Amino acid sequence: MIDWPRITNLRDEVGEEDFAEVVEIFIEEVSEMVERLRDAPQVETLGADLHALKGSAMNLGFTTFSDLCQTGETAAAEGRADSIALAPILDSYDESKQALLDGLDGGLLAKSA
Repeated sequence: MIDWPRITNLRDEVGEEDFAEVVEIFIEEVSEMVERLRDAPQVETLGADLHALKGSAMNLGFTTFSDLCQTGETAAAEGRADSIALAPILDSYDESKQALLDGLDGGLLAKSA
């Protein structure tokens, strides 16, 4: 569900302080997009929306969520946007976000001395 090595690499690339800000911005922006899809999905823009979510998810190691977005994006590109089941995609985001927050709170990225 979460690619912890990817998250560790990102933290190492941007530094501890900036990493917290990256996570905060990611959650804020992606949560807004997810809520729009939850409340009022637009079939016309669904492929683009899922593409944007997929890219953000890949950057922060949300592998399952990213894969589901890719599947939906492909379906939209093939003219099947109206057949995309959004609930599993949105549920995956919620589960991934919670796993990330729990992992960060639990010290999964703690640096070794």
